[in-house]
Amino acid sequence: MRTKHKQPKVALVHDWLVGEGGGEQVLKCFHEIWPDAPIYTLVFNEEKAPSWTHGIDIRTTYIQHWPGGKTHHKLLLSFMPKAWEALDLTEYDLVVSSCAGCCKGIITRPDAIHVCYCHSPIRYVWDLYYDYLDGASAIKRAFMPSMIHSVRMWDFQAAQRVDSFISNSDYVGKRISKFYRRKSTTIHPGISLPEGKVSEERGEYYFVLSRFVSYKRIDIAIEACNKMGRRLIVAGSGGEEEEKLRAMAGPNVEFVGRVSDEQLIDYYSHAKAFLFPGIEDFGLTPLEAMAGGTPVLAYGEGGALETVVDGETGLFFFEQSADALKECIEKFESLSFSAATCRARAEQFSRERFKKEITDFCNSMLKESRESFDRKPPTQC
Repeated sequence: MRTKHKQPKVALVHDWLVGEGGGEQVLKCFHEIWPDAPIYTLVFNEEKAPSWTHGIDIRTTYIQHWPGGKTHHKLLLSFMPKAWEALDLTEYDLVVSSCAGCCKGIITRPDAIHVCYCHSPIRYVWDLYYDYLDGASAIKRAFMPSMIHSVRMWDFQAAQRVDSFISNSDYVGKRISKFYRRKSTTIHPGISLPEGKVSEERGEYYFVLSRFVSYKRIDIAIEACNKMGRRLIVAGSGGEEEEKLRAMAGPNVEFVGRVSDEQLIDYYSHAKAFLFPGIEDFGLTPLEAMAGGTPVLAYGEGGALETVVDGETGLFFFEQSADALKECIEKFESLSFSAATCRARAEQFSRERFKKEITDFCNSMLKESRESFDRKPPTQC
């Protein structure tokens, strides 16, 4: 049990470490706040995980040692609850989880604090379940309903173990309330801001950075630019739609694959605008574009509504179609936007601000817990 005077012992928890995305950027901030805290994760693939994870204390579930566990973990959804519950975290006073999956289901001591930074309730279990079911093979459709029902019931119960939820956006906070019946505090993620002033000079291309998965709707950006003959640079790789997207691209569309951080900053800072046609829970890429002085043309739903300022740092379109994006581009080209204004908006979402708000929140939870501990009357012999 916790004593009144010792420093709290902290553990970090993350769904899995097999690639690099927005969730891993958030985890990196957590690691910078608590550098001595071990990271517990379902599986760890050192070859694909972010380079900053190399050489630090990472502890996995037993699924790590299963054949194909590191590469086909997403197919093991029904096994994840037991794997997370098997982890022993009883030595920790504060557990901070970075979760869009099942890792919120870890079990902590009764007097420990578990703060869950929720990127989203599990999308394919809750709000996107029917989309995934429609796109599944006949074999998957045969067993998905019963499996997902069991996971859904477990996921709701697991959410009740969390002491406090932090949502990455108000958009996610509403889903936490809907599916888990829990309140949450929104703390938006932070981004790294490139050094120096941004240039008001823009290139003659539009820019997209994404994985090639269906809900990102990169097909809308390609189709709109095909129709208009506008140059489009598409960065990123991986996903089930890459072959399809490359096939539909006209001569005005260039795929540049995965790019270095330096190349990415260059693409961001010289694009006419960043195109963001999907629905994201939050979305770091629009902020990264604005940090480079580039306005964003975004579909008007999801996390983009909390970052892009319509008419000042970009424009919204409200029908998820190529024609609607085409009209948005036409309107954009008749207006002018300030690179300095875009940059100023992005500066409100810095990593330093994020880390301070997370630290203050967790310290407040620990203080409240300590005060409750101090008020508890001594056990009578």
